[in-house]
Amino acid sequence: MATAPSTYTKAGAKATTAAKLDAAVFGVSPENHALLKAAYTMYLANGRGNNAVTKTRGLVRGGGKKPWKQKGTGRARFGSSRVPIWRGGGITFGPTGQENYSKQMNTKARQLALRQALSLSADEKRIKVIEAFDCKDGKVAQTAKLLKKIEAQGSTVLVVKAKDDLVERATRNLPGVKAVSADYLNVFDVINADNLVFCTDALAVVSERLGDKK
Repeated sequence: MATAPSTYTKAGAKATTAAKLDAAVFGVSPENHALLKAAYTMYLANGRGNNAVTKTRGLVRGGGKKPWKQKGTGRARFGSSRVPIWRGGGITFGPTGQENYSKQMNTKARQLALRQALSLSADEKRIKVIEAFDCKDGKVAQTAKLLKKIEAQGSTVLVVKAKDDLVERATRNLPGVKAVSADYLNVFDVINADNLVFCTDALAVVSERLGDKK
């Protein structure tokens, strides 16, 4: 059975009726920690850039003249001063900028990992529910006041049904606060959040997305 979360009105006052968490989503036993780790590292890998590029011996400037004659010097023969074993030479097996670091998981595995992460958050009482996130003016001060009222300190993920420009404007300048659409909630955000604040309609979307379809 999933733990009932702290529930608030859109003004930040305690609601008279606590929201109910779907046991199929928030009451899963997190037994497969390897799956959670795989989903977490997949998120990091898929966001990794491949901007590092090194030059091979063919790309390094210079080295066109043979350093010394082939025979008679007593030294090892070299045809270029840009060989990888020389200082200033090319790099062997360095990054080319064409690497693909992305990882993949099938849909069922990703969904199970997310259910496990949400269940851990529910067990640790890190989930809060608000009736709605009212940001008609997109004011950061209003969002900060609301989060303070519901005691959402530290890193906070605000889960809304659909993230738009007003939601982005109302949250982007708050340190440690991130707004996420319900359809894009992921293991990385869930595990790293001190508080998961769900709007009621976003909670319904997550339950529909991850719950039992039977």
